[in-house]
Order: sequence, then structure tokens, then C-alpha cells
Amino acid sequence: MATANENLLAWLRDAHAMEEQAITMLTSQSRRLENYPELKARIDRHLQETRDQAAMLERCLERLNGGASTIKDITGKIVAFGQGLSGLFVDDEVVKGSLASYTFEHMEIASYKILIAAADYAGDQETKRVCETILQQEVAMAEWLEQHAGEITRKFLERDKRDVTAKH
Repeated sequence: MATANENLLAWLRDAHAMEEQAITMLTSQSRRLENYPELKARIDRHLQETRDQAAMLERCLERLNGGASTIKDITGKIVAFGQGLSGLFVDDEVVKGSLASYTFEHMEIASYKILIAAADYAGDQETKRVCETILQQEVAMAEWLEQHAGEITRKFLERDKRDVTAKH
């Protein structure tokens, strides 16, 4: 049976791997976005936030004498790479990418709420503070995607109707 601190450490490793996966996914999306400048700008901003989040989690892991999980990080990057490649084979990449990003943001939101509760239970106020900061950024990105889903979809449909590059 694991202690609260051991569970917290394992979940922090999972979160770090999740952020590494997000970096790969967001980088892939950003590289291919050509016709959606507002979406690209928001993704690029969140990509930097995500890099910072991974670094903050690394510092938490180091402080707790546990490093990131190389296996989990690599596995997450491989999954994200595959997700990025899948966009090459669909005609509505920007819409599917927005859907995937919105879904991923909500998984991150749930993960950070769990980490906040676990850190609080374990008495680790620094990790709790870090996770609360990250949670705010994930909520902001999810809200942005929610607010712009209709606009992105309409722009895709308009471009597709005119038979101009719409997918990205």
C-alpha cells in the first residue's frame, strides 16, 4: 500500500509525462496551422505555458527526490507524435485538432484538481501552489477553445466551401 507522498510523486510523474505529450501535440499543431492565425497564436502561447508547466513539475519532482519518468515521457511523446501524424490524413485537421485539444485540456484540468487535493492531503503546500497555478492556465485554454470552437468551425467550412486550403 502506497503512502500519500508516494501517490503524489507517481501522479506528478504522470502529469509531467502528460505535459511532455502536450508539448509534442501543440508543436505539431502549431507547425501546420497556416490559415487560422488567432488559433495559432493561442496555441503558441499555451505551448510556452506548457513548457513552463513541465519545468515547474520537474522542480516539484526534484524537491521530492523523485525524477520524471523517462518511460512515461517517451510514451507520451510517441502517442502525441502519432496524433500529430493523423492530422496529415484528414481533411478537417483544424476541427479535429481543436476537438482533441479541448478534450486534452479537460483531462489536464481533472489531473491538476487531483494533484491539488493529494498535495494538500500530503501537506505539500509548494506542490499544491504549483498545481493551482497550472490549473488556472489549463482552465483558461479550455475556455478559449470553447469560446472559439464555433468560429474555427465556421472558418473551416467557409474555406472548404470555397475549395481553398481549410484543413490547417
